Amino acid sequence: MSAPRLSTRRLGEILIERGKLTPDQVNQALRERSDARERLGHTVVRLGFMTEAQVVDVLAEQFGMPIVTAEQLSQADREAVQLVPEALARESQILALRRDGDPLEVAVGDPLDVLSMDHVRALTGCALQVRVARPTEVREAIEGFYAEMRASEHLGEILDKIDLTRSDEDGDDVDLAQLRAAVEDAPVVRLVNLMIAEAIDQRASDIHVEPARDRVTVRFRIDGVLHEVMKPPRHLQMAIVSRIKVLADLDIAVRLLPQDGRLTVHLPDREVDLRVSTLPTSHGEKVVMRLFDKGAFERQISNLGLEGRTLDAFRNAIRQPYGMILISGPTGSGKTTTLYSALNDIRTVNRNLVTVEDPIEYHIDAVTQVHANQKVGLTFARALRSILRQDPDVIMIGEIRDTETADIAVKSALTGHLVFSTVHANDAPGTLTRLIDMGIPRYLVGSAMSLVMAQRLVRRVCERCKEPWRPEHEQLEVLGEDAELLRGKSLVRGRGCMACKQTGYMGRVALFEVLELTRGVRRMVLDGHNEDTIKKQAMADGFITLRKAGIRKILDGITTIDEVRSATLGDAD
Repeated sequence: MSAPRLSTRRLGEILIERGKLTPDQVNQALRERSDARERLGHTVVRLGFMTEAQVVDVLAEQFGMPIVTAEQLSQADREAVQLVPEALARESQILALRRDGDPLEVAVGDPLDVLSMDHVRALTGCALQVRVARPTEVREAIEGFYAEMRASEHLGEILDKIDLTRSDEDGDDVDLAQLRAAVEDAPVVRLVNLMIAEAIDQRASDIHVEPARDRVTVRFRIDGVLHEVMKPPRHLQMAIVSRIKVLADLDIAVRLLPQDGRLTVHLPDREVDLRVSTLPTSHGEKVVMRLFDKGAFERQISNLGLEGRTLDAFRNAIRQPYGMILISGPTGSGKTTTLYSALNDIRTVNRNLVTVEDPIEYHIDAVTQVHANQKVGLTFARALRSILRQDPDVIMIGEIRDTETADIAVKSALTGHLVFSTVHANDAPGTLTRLIDMGIPRYLVGSAMSLVMAQRLVRRVCERCKEPWRPEHEQLEVLGEDAELLRGKSLVRGRGCMACKQTGYMGRVALFEVLELTRGVRRMVLDGHNEDTIKKQAMADGFITLRKAGIRKILDGITTIDEVRSATLGDAD
């Protein structure tokens, strides 16, 4: 089809005829248009009379056009997209989808904009097959595709300008003068800058630069999952790694030993800290950079994912004058974020809050933060002893790693201090026995502990492409006995879109299990019961496991069965 089929009837008339709007609503919309050029369809959506999807359905029928979904927009052919200049695509809200011979298939948000379609037709020399789509989805697709193309073009330009001779990286002889010149070479500098900028823009938590036999792979960890983003040529590996080392103030001559360093990226609105770690491998050095936003911490405990009884229990515990609160979970499960949120919630000018961390991930106003540094002898235990002489009210310990630190922390909680910390354990009841395994007497653990909590992170279903979904029997069975809680229920999943890079997920939310140290639980700890017995007693008292917390998030339309299952594999009770 070369152009939309012209309709002799106005949109307002059709909407009234079909009972979508009343004559008064149409007249109100015509009066309240922002200017004479605003389409009636846009106005009725802005006023809340109709949804964008409803307007698109009517337009498609009015002009005899097929409707393009967000998923179809995200699958547009990049060669076709490139046929329309970015400025024209943005201004006219037209996205080229694919070209099959002469006709060019395009999606438009406004089928009445025939002038822009004529412009595209003249520019490309192609007849147009016009499809209609939701304007917001067309805008998102245009933004995503052209941003990707700009990044690819930028990367291509950088690589084209790099002319480095291949080196035998397995050998011990490296021309350091040549290497230093290479890392200061403008294209290599721009390539590393682009890598870091893209990672920050895509909300990555880590950047992996991985050498292999015949290539280098750059991957970003986004929402806990690694995504491949770049494949620079193999012979650039040493220059890229060396450039990162220079930025992190590491020794580029040392290639056979691991090194750790850090650097800070200054952005217009904030600073981002990168913790750099290098590791010698069989194909060269691998580099992992972890990103930390150094901006002021603003997260509140109310938006962590805690709810109902667990939220009340946590709030009550952090407002106690003394005692110990422990959070367990694997690396990267958000434990430190939860502790920071607690500090943020209770900080006042009347209390002295002190932390000892390695590293300091966020900065909080009115909190004294100490960086534990093993290299200079400032261990967690040594820092804690000094902190206790600083008249603290609340102490946060980044992680309890050894018996000495655990002993000081527990005794501090018993001598009038409120102590927060983290420990590696599988669940909340296991956190208690973990301390006992470290050599802390049972009577101290039972007396000092106020609350223990375990947490995991699961990905949120993308709000842009969320859709209803009813799982099959086999998909539910992976949850074991808990499958009955979801059977027959309508759940949600993400179909994949440009915003979430076809993953169906955007962002993460925490699952929590909170174990209050009731009289019964304390008695079981003192009597030497194992964690399974303690867990059964706690469940009888209303304890909600990680798996049950995940089921609630599924029923609330926040996450999916797959995410909860993978995050709570060891919690099938």
